[in-house]
Amino acid sequence: MKKKNVFARGLFFSVSCLFLLSCNTSPKSVVDINKQFAFAAQQTEGLLKNLCDTALQFPLSINSDGNLKTVGIYNWTSGFFPGNLWYIYEYTQDPKWKEEALKWTHKLEPIQYFTRHHDIGFMMYCSYGNAYRITGNEAYKDILVNSAKSLCTRYYPDAGIIRSWNYRKSRKGYDWHCPVIIDNMMNIELLFFASKVTGDDYYKNIAISHAKKTIQNQLRDDFSSYHLVNYDTITGIATGKGTWQGYADNSTWSRGQAWGIYGYTLTYRETKDPEFLDVARKMADFFINHPNLPEDKIPYWDFNAGEEGYVPDFVYDTNIYPVPPRDVSAAAVTCSALLELSTFLGEDGKKYYQTAEKMLQSMTSPTYMANKGENGNFMLKHFVGSLPAQATAKRNEPGKGEVDNPCVYADYYYMEALLRYKRLLEGKTVI
Repeated sequence: MKKKNVFARGLFFSVSCLFLLSCNTSPKSVVDINKQFAFAAQQTEGLLKNLCDTALQFPLSINSDGNLKTVGIYNWTSGFFPGNLWYIYEYTQDPKWKEEALKWTHKLEPIQYFTRHHDIGFMMYCSYGNAYRITGNEAYKDILVNSAKSLCTRYYPDAGIIRSWNYRKSRKGYDWHCPVIIDNMMNIELLFFASKVTGDDYYKNIAISHAKKTIQNQLRDDFSSYHLVNYDTITGIATGKGTWQGYADNSTWSRGQAWGIYGYTLTYRETKDPEFLDVARKMADFFINHPNLPEDKIPYWDFNAGEEGYVPDFVYDTNIYPVPPRDVSAAAVTCSALLELSTFLGEDGKKYYQTAEKMLQSMTSPTYMANKGENGNFMLKHFVGSLPAQATAKRNEPGKGEVDNPCVYADYYYMEALLRYKRLLEGKTVI
């Protein structure tokens, strides 16, 4: 059995190398990676000047007045800024960035016991996960395992899923007692990590159960995704499907589709179950082949916004949005995922790799990349957080919805994509 596994690993490595050779007939990058990380460092220095070292406030975006918008440690996005610092350090090896990364990561230590929503994966794996990967500090491993235990408290065995949010009402007034959003596919990476470092399959089994139930209830026949599925907390049956951040219940929110592509790619990496690879590939095909995907491969906020047959539960003002706004974060997440996905598919991986290259070129262009010192000192422009939240809020509420703004996690996945791309150009594994 061991010999068979060794052979399989060797075959996988050989196929990956052949893919890289076929894709990269020239090792030249389509973007100047060194220039982009130099710019990331410049912009992040500007961010740090606007942040208080002693306050537990983390950068998210900018308000409507252009001032920095921050959030506390229990916001789902708090882990991305430490992650950005780790990525800059990983590329530059400048010890000042390691010092900043450690400082901002350590602020999140209390989150290891947080159980009020599912995003502890984002919060802790992007921060402490990168810290452990880069430094090997065993104390970080223990913090991450505690974080995984906290995430597992939200697992409902009868439904086989990890509950995303606590009770809330939909905008249509429906009761969501056990809502699960497609974003949750990203948080299960923390559980795979916990099983690997502890040798306990408990965490991995929960992750696999959640991934399989999401396939069963959250994906359509064309492998587009519902943003949200509500489950009955007693029977475990899926009782409703809809959206919170997309255009309509039956539409496809582009960042939700991106979370799914990324989530099923990482689930295949951790399990080698071909079902998950098939899902990742088909979700990616839906995204990159969609007739509404612009030529530059940066998607609209929702693939179906404004189309007949899709009815939103908020006022979508076509005078304000004659064309749906772009969401560069959906592109950044998808780009990073496609680079990894491409390595699992041999010769068939070329189209995913080439699409990722096109996305990198577009994001690096002046259309989406900020000028130095502008854009709140974030890198990427034209992000959409939640257009429905902005549409249903008072117009004078600063920063509500974060529409056409910069965003910390767009920058995070952009830098991750750059690092993955660099590794592939060097003939290394993507992770």
